Amino acid sequence: MSSTAVARYQATLSGLERRSRMRALVPQHGIDFTSNDYLGLANAPRLKAAIAAAIDRGVPAGAGGSRLLRGNHPEHEALEAEAAAFFEVERVLYFGSGFAANVALFSTLPQRDDLIVYDALIHASAHDGIAAGKAEAVAVPHNEIEAFDQAIRRWRANGGKGHPWIAAESLYSMGGDQAPILELADLANRHDGFLVLDEAHATGVFGPDGRGLAAGLENRDNVLVLHTCGKALGVSGALLGLPATLADFLVNRARNFIYSTAPSPLMAAGVGEALRMVAEEPERRIRLQSLTDFAAGHLRLLLGITPSGSQILPVVLGDNARSLRIADELRAAGFDVRAIRPPTVPDGTARLRISITLNVDEEQIADMIECLAIAMDEHTP
Repeated sequence: MSSTAVARYQATLSGLERRSRMRALVPQHGIDFTSNDYLGLANAPRLKAAIAAAIDRGVPAGAGGSRLLRGNHPEHEALEAEAAAFFEVERVLYFGSGFAANVALFSTLPQRDDLIVYDALIHASAHDGIAAGKAEAVAVPHNEIEAFDQAIRRWRANGGKGHPWIAAESLYSMGGDQAPILELADLANRHDGFLVLDEAHATGVFGPDGRGLAAGLENRDNVLVLHTCGKALGVSGALLGLPATLADFLVNRARNFIYSTAPSPLMAAGVGEALRMVAEEPERRIRLQSLTDFAAGHLRLLLGITPSGSQILPVVLGDNARSLRIADELRAAGFDVRAIRPPTVPDGTARLRISITLNVDEEQIADMIECLAIAMDEHTP
């Protein structure tokens, strides 16, 4: 292969570097203010003991095939049944990741004559699923109910014959703010449509028994809810709750479900234990809320920042290079905080995404925010 064939890729990377958008893998270092392990389950002794017990009883690490072949392990079916009862939904399908679940859902369920109306800040995986599907799609400004309604009305006025699909995150991953869930559900009902809620950052943290912000809606036949397992649940994979008919449709038509090796049965056993821990250990949610409130108070006091109301506390700096410099200084001081830049967030909104988890305490939070205040002052734009 000629050097010019590779040179075009290097040119793209050089352009990213000039705009301070170059990404690189950075090892874990310092106190955790960046992970999504909100409840501290990833390293919890009870969860590790449950996985060890599953190994002892013969649960394999790998599935050995797709779910439609020999990969459909009893642990998958036991988890899906337990999760359906936990989230009070008709059916649950277990996917290898939230990304895979979103791509399967949006590329398969909305039909050619349907419309997908999605919040502009929804996860990248939903964007990819929408792009791979057949339905018309339109983005609307973040959390603007009227914009969702108007998009559907325009589509109907222009001859739209199918059903609208309204897509949002219940808790947004980069802003930490909540969606107007009840209003979206009402809109879906009024327009004879479906509501898809991605609970990735709410599962385990909010709702009764940690069932998420959409708890109470999941028994409706036009609501689909995604719960990822690699964040507050501390394991991996994703649980998609939905009506039985739609679950069967995915099993028959979703290519990345049909043709992917099934998730690890060992991880399925771990997710089941994580659900039990979330229900049986409410003190974790109480402690997380206390730490979140403490951090929010310090951000307001020292930096004048209005907190998001959740465990995700963005510090919007705007400039890519400044965000990187401040993040580097925080890591050098022993605090693992990462800069988030476009295209993950909109242009001009580069930020530090501070994540509060049970892996930190109040003293560490206070020290980190004091260090952040000094760094921001030193790097004033």
